[in-house]
Amino acid sequence: MENKNKWWKNAVVYQIYPKSFQDSDGDGIGDIPGIISRLDYLKKLGIDAIWLSPVYRSPQDDNGYDISDYQDIEPMFGTMEDMEQLFAEAKKRGIRIMMDLVLNHTSDEHRWFLEAKKSKDNPYHDYYVWRDGEEGIYPNDMNSAFGGPAWEWVPKLGQYYFHQFSVKQPDLNWENPKVRRELYDMILWWMEKGAGGFRLDVIDQIAKEPDLKITNNGPKLHEFLRELSREIFQKGDMITVGEAWGATPEIAKKYSNPDGSEFSMVFQFEHIMLDQEEGKEKWDTIPLNLVKLKKCLAKWQNTLYQTGWNSLFMNNHDLPRIVSRWGNDGKYRKESATMLATMLHGMQGTPYIYQGEELGMTNVQFDSIEEYEDIETLNMYKERLEKGYHPEEIMQSIYARSRDNARTPMQWSGDENGGFTTGEPWFAVNPNYTRINAKEALEDENSVFYYYQKLIRLRKENPVFVNGKFELLLPEDERIFAYTRTNEHTKMLVCTNFMDEEVSCPLLDEWKAGEVWIRNYEDDREGNILRPYEAVIIAFTGK
Repeated sequence: MENKNKWWKNAVVYQIYPKSFQDSDGDGIGDIPGIISRLDYLKKLGIDAIWLSPVYRSPQDDNGYDISDYQDIEPMFGTMEDMEQLFAEAKKRGIRIMMDLVLNHTSDEHRWFLEAKKSKDNPYHDYYVWRDGEEGIYPNDMNSAFGGPAWEWVPKLGQYYFHQFSVKQPDLNWENPKVRRELYDMILWWMEKGAGGFRLDVIDQIAKEPDLKITNNGPKLHEFLRELSREIFQKGDMITVGEAWGATPEIAKKYSNPDGSEFSMVFQFEHIMLDQEEGKEKWDTIPLNLVKLKKCLAKWQNTLYQTGWNSLFMNNHDLPRIVSRWGNDGKYRKESATMLATMLHGMQGTPYIYQGEELGMTNVQFDSIEEYEDIETLNMYKERLEKGYHPEEIMQSIYARSRDNARTPMQWSGDENGGFTTGEPWFAVNPNYTRINAKEALEDENSVFYYYQKLIRLRKENPVFVNGKFELLLPEDERIFAYTRTNEHTKMLVCTNFMDEEVSCPLLDEWKAGEVWIRNYEDDREGNILRPYEAVIIAFTGK
């Protein structure tokens, strides 16, 4: 099934992290009925699909990415009936639900693994990756992504099992056709329930070969993915996106081949790593180099043009808030939030909005480490203290990079707990909810929300956003990010100022006869001066 004129090329996706979106029953944890209650808000924004982070039954060792039953709902989020209602209510509003699939591993509490541990002869034993050995002598020196060895000893079997992530997340053995069939049947079951697409967690790691120390981009990866697509995704009009930290533009061409043989698109993270010290951890930050960002994004735009498809994002549940990261979340919060949105949404690909991004929600700065929840953040704090880092220095890294920045509850109103819950929230709300919230945004015609709404509408009304060829302008300019998109009927300029000061931009003189489609300042003005964090899209239309 070819990906030529697919609906998702014109779509905008909204990511929901269920635990922090909307609580309906006062227990302080976001849930599925809470999401249903906010569908009209999302319809008003104009989105086409919701990427829903995992709501399957799970011990929550890794925030639901450790699944103990793929065909049941975690009780803290609701029931299967709630999930069916979400599908139905979203469909009424023209919104598809894109579920988060974790196919690389399960929870160690999944029934397959409980059986697998019973004996080497158990039919489920070969659903996972095992190696014989002796206690204390690991099969090799591979480490898990969460620290410590990637092998866990099971005395009863005299074997180690392999886990790329938490010890409670044993890796599935994709070499076993029975594993693949079980997973395919489960996905088909969800499609019959009403799922409109899937985001595939760490999918580039399913073809691991631990004996060769290969975790991502294993030799059989694309063979497995083509089978997955053939058996499942080509049986429906699905939107599918693979998470692939190891993707290059050339590899992404395979993932998002227009022939539809693998996925609709891939999440790649090259641009997200640019403000991190090379060879160091994500906590070791450096200022963003705009020239590098432009060249990186231009490379992806040009390489995948007519040979693949981009996903466009700057935020998700694992990343800090972009307005705090690459913008100015103080004096120019609104301007920089809308500037960054303009820069992103003007490119070719499917844009993803993370909950609260459309309000300009910011990072949070809690006073002490005791107020943080994220296991990665807490582990880093402990490790760096032991290495002699000063607590204040560690906290600065946390303010900049902690995953908890994205996980504070959604700010719906200026009421207590931001309108997220009537109870005690599972995680503290950012104190700025009294100023930054959906109620305020909906009452202000110049809010970040309405700017996103207008950007989304522009994308739907103008095919140049979908099929226009990208050309980077002023590649060496350290202050302005500008590019054109061109198709047979339209030439469009996207021009953005990344600085907190005025910058002259001679390009605007060349485009002054064009039609201004959108600008993030309330008053239009002539001349070639861009105000702090100003963004504008100008177009010439006609043959």
